[in-house]
Amino acid sequence: MSEVKIAAESRTEFGKGAARRIRRDNKVPGVLYGHGSAPQHLTLPGHELLLALRTPNVLISLDIDGKTNELAIPKAVVRDPLKGFLEHVDLLLVKRGEKVTVEVPVHTEGELAPGGNLLEHVLAALPVEAEATHIPESVTVSVEGLEAGASVHAKDIKLPSGVSLAVEEDAVVLQVLQAQAEETEGEEGAAEGEEAAEA
Repeated sequence: MSEVKIAAESRTEFGKGAARRIRRDNKVPGVLYGHGSAPQHLTLPGHELLLALRTPNVLISLDIDGKTNELAIPKAVVRDPLKGFLEHVDLLLVKRGEKVTVEVPVHTEGELAPGGNLLEHVLAALPVEAEATHIPESVTVSVEGLEAGASVHAKDIKLPSGVSLAVEEDAVVLQVLQAQAEETEGEEGAAEGEEAAEA
């Protein structure tokens, strides 16, 4: 996985007013916590952080005030619901060699069996346990030829070396649903026929 270096500054001002001032400077307020240490309030560069967060579970190397260096992964990101810019980020302190539990996006490849069936993502992300510096960016599942009623369980997904499931093996991740379009049209036709009869 990729490791991104970001320069961060310690923050001593708190509250909505301080947060607004930080965001006006194209920066993002954040909190670094974990390992039983007191939460550390930080100011991070907005553009660099936005680019880093495009990678799920990105490993961030924080250069804090040019004095200390810490490794962290994003734990919670708050965005403006309308404009999408970053409002706040919570970062979890991690150590090299440490195992962490994260959710990894599930991607699919291949085509379902013919018939217009639908693929439902029961779990959009798969909970896994991995070493903090080796978290996979995603996992890929082949759905080639799957027919209606077929399911892909967590245990069916091939994980990279050193990565293990953090969810029940039998948890359904994907399932193929039978196409309903023809039945719906038939039901609508029947309903129209009943209305005409009543009229």
